[in-house]
Amino acid sequence: MIPLILSVASSSLIFVIFKLFRRFNIDTFQAIVFNYATAFSIGMILYGDQWNSSYLNETDWMYAALGSGILFIGLFFLMGKSSQLNGVASTSVAVKMSMAASLLAMIVIFGKPLGIFNGTGIILAMLGVFLVSYSKSDKVNSSWMLIVLFLGSGLLDFLLYVVQDNLLQGLPDSIFTAIGLGTAGVFGFIILSTQWITGKRKFQWRNVVAGFVLGIPNYFSIYLLLVSYKSTGWSDVTVLSITNVSVVITSALLGFLAFREKASSKKILGLISAIFAIVLLYLSNRP
Repeated sequence: MIPLILSVASSSLIFVIFKLFRRFNIDTFQAIVFNYATAFSIGMILYGDQWNSSYLNETDWMYAALGSGILFIGLFFLMGKSSQLNGVASTSVAVKMSMAASLLAMIVIFGKPLGIFNGTGIILAMLGVFLVSYSKSDKVNSSWMLIVLFLGSGLLDFLLYVVQDNLLQGLPDSIFTAIGLGTAGVFGFIILSTQWITGKRKFQWRNVVAGFVLGIPNYFSIYLLLVSYKSTGWSDVTVLSITNVSVVITSALLGFLAFREKASSKKILGLISAIFAIVLLYLSNRP
């Protein structure tokens, strides 16, 4: 239970840090790239002694790390573009509602059980996420981006579940997380170096510092999610649902309290729906 709570706290802290980027004039893409380098370094410094050269004899986790790295940086890149063209709210809905795609894949492909309480909880969870995130003020200009974000984010959640459940028989979660984020950093540095050389971006130390601050919660949000699949004793569907919905609730409350965002009746209704969803999902998985 504690790893899940800390994973939610880490993911919510990422929201706060991104909010502060604008105030301190941070180049978000550069900070994201440096964040991956930081996350990789943290994972190897804290857990590098768990590495064993025998892990290189297995290749499945390597392909998974490569795939997750591409998804990490690719989705971040597309989220930035979509936020500019389609608006932050529409982009946020596409990413957060991707939970539906990953849950459906877990249920259909692996035959995960879905009782009445679980099913009702998931429906309330998706309704809550939609109400909290959706805004009529955003005008969609590139719907294909939203579709790719929806499917890509769902694929990433599903991939992390498959890795934890099937591929990490010997490799620790901590090492896989570090390598996956490090892979994303390599792709990011290739893109960023090209932009520096061509003069499209300028190197600034404040972006390095911002990336360091972002990289700490980013690493632990993913690592602790993988740990939560094993430690809670709940079904994987429930863990993913509660984690995503809890992040939405915490982020919304932080927005209302710390950043004075408007608490509309629709968002309040969404938060109530999300809270009921968590209660149902928790009760359905009690021993």
